[in-house]
Amino acid sequence: MITTMTLDAASTVRSNAYRKTAWRLMPFLMLCYLCAYLDRVNVGFAKLQMMNDLSLSETVYGLGAGMFFLGYFLCEVPSNLILHKVGARRWIARIMISWGIISALFAFVETAWQFYALRFLLGIAEAGLAPGLLLYLTYWFPSYRRAKMTVLWFVAIPLSGMVGGPLSGWIMNHFAGMHGWAGWQWMFVLEAIPTVIVGLLVLTYLKDGVHQATWLTDDEKALVNKELADDNSRKVTHASPREFIRDRRLWLLACIYFCVVMGQYAITFWLPTLIRNAGVSDPLHIGLLTSLPYICAIVAMLLMGRSGDKHRERRWHLVLPMIAGAIGLTLAALMGGNLVFSVLSLCLAAAGVLSASSLFWMLPTTLLGGVSAAAGIAGINSFANLAGFCSPYLIGWITTSTGSSAIGMYLITAVLFVGASLVLRIPAASVNR
Repeated sequence: MITTMTLDAASTVRSNAYRKTAWRLMPFLMLCYLCAYLDRVNVGFAKLQMMNDLSLSETVYGLGAGMFFLGYFLCEVPSNLILHKVGARRWIARIMISWGIISALFAFVETAWQFYALRFLLGIAEAGLAPGLLLYLTYWFPSYRRAKMTVLWFVAIPLSGMVGGPLSGWIMNHFAGMHGWAGWQWMFVLEAIPTVIVGLLVLTYLKDGVHQATWLTDDEKALVNKELADDNSRKVTHASPREFIRDRRLWLLACIYFCVVMGQYAITFWLPTLIRNAGVSDPLHIGLLTSLPYICAIVAMLLMGRSGDKHRERRWHLVLPMIAGAIGLTLAALMGGNLVFSVLSLCLAAAGVLSASSLFWMLPTTLLGGVSAAAGIAGINSFANLAGFCSPYLIGWITTSTGSSAIGMYLITAVLFVGASLVLRIPAASVNR
């Protein structure tokens, strides 16, 4: 069928196939990831009330925020290997339902140890979602189309901040004291409900591969399968776990993403606090102002993703956003007392760091295939997300010790510059396609 098509006919079939697949899958995958990040954003808002109500220090909060990533680290690779074996649909549904339930239980936290335990369990429950969805995209889109799709999905991160900030602020104000519960307790319960509902919808909506795509014709399925097979033939697969572990490129990628994640969670967990420190006290107003950096991030991510696919260039499309993010965080620390300049600096930081977070994934998904992709993506994400433990804990500890979060931001800035330099160690020819 494919061999007998004219070039024009094949181009039409190709365009229709990927357009239909993108419209079918991407809005729903964005919704899944929006739910995930809503549960990460809300702990930053809960902090504004929760710490006083439960008498928790900045250090306790930082450690608790970071405990999530220890559970995440331990279960990431096993989770993705199970997904590769049993199918994305069932496993993604399991992930979302379990973490939605655990997220709701935060409403009943009374002690620091309960906070630590639930954050750890939340990490275990959510482990595998991000790499699982990344792996899922490789089942539907070849490398040359994947940057735009990856960015569309990652737009859910700033979108969750844009939506979650005002929503969390409104819930905490509106529901405070209702039925004897604090605003932050209502926030955890109400924002967990959509996650469970979407998790149940996954079972009926997602398909496990192109062969199940009812929205594609036979010609479209054949063409997509051929392009995916051609793409996979150029990827690296490892013959044994030892060979996989000894691959220096995997460790280089893990170190790069570690640096990106340090910056990402500095913004995710501390953005509400940085805006409060600039002179804003009302939770709703803080929520509205936190949405501005995320709006800027969405625009930057879409433009950079489109540019990366158009030019088939991956390295500098990662380096430049990392440098921009580092500069933004530095300026935010320097301008901490000025609300306008502080918000503008955070807009630059969010645009840079979150663009880098999405565009990074073009490197491992272009390099790796098969089980190596499943394990590699999960391994890189697992190692790098230890930065999600280090970043809030270090900033919390430094803030408690010095009384200022500026030094912590300078540390994150240095880490981002190191990560940008590591990107240039990857040969351009191996990823630019």
